[in-house]
Amino acid sequence: MTGETHLPNILASLDVDVRHGTYAVISRRTPDAAADAVAEARITEAEGITYVVPESFARARAEPPGFVAAWLSLRVHSALNAVGVTAAVAGVLAERGIACNVLAGHFHDHLLVPAERRDDAIAAIRSLRGS
Repeated sequence: MTGETHLPNILASLDVDVRHGTYAVISRRTPDAAADAVAEARITEAEGITYVVPESFARARAEPPGFVAAWLSLRVHSALNAVGVTAAVAGVLAERGIACNVLAGHFHDHLLVPAERRDDAIAAIRSLRGS
C-alpha cells in the first residue's frame, strides 16, 4: 500500500498517539547493555550512542535527565518521500514555543516533546487538520 504524498491530504488525516510514560535522552561513548535492554530508540553517531530510555531508568542510574519528554507518534499514512510533514509539525510547535525532537521510523514519525507540554503539543498538531 502506497503512502500519501500530497501534503494537504496528509495534514487533513493527521492524528497523534501518545506512548505511556515519560522518557529521557542519555548518551554513551560505547554500547551500554542495560540501556540497550530498555531503550525505545538508539542512534549511533560519531560522538557516541544516544538512547531514548524511560525516565525511571535514567533516574535509577543517578542520571537526572535534563529533558523529560512525552513520546508522541504521528498517526498518518504518508509516504517516506512525502515533503513538508515534519516542517508543518515542527512549525506549529515552534509557534507555540514547544521544543520537539523528531525520530523517523519506517511506519511513523515520533516526537519527543517536553512532558509538561504534551497536551499543548497534541492540540497544536491536531490543529493542522483544519489548515
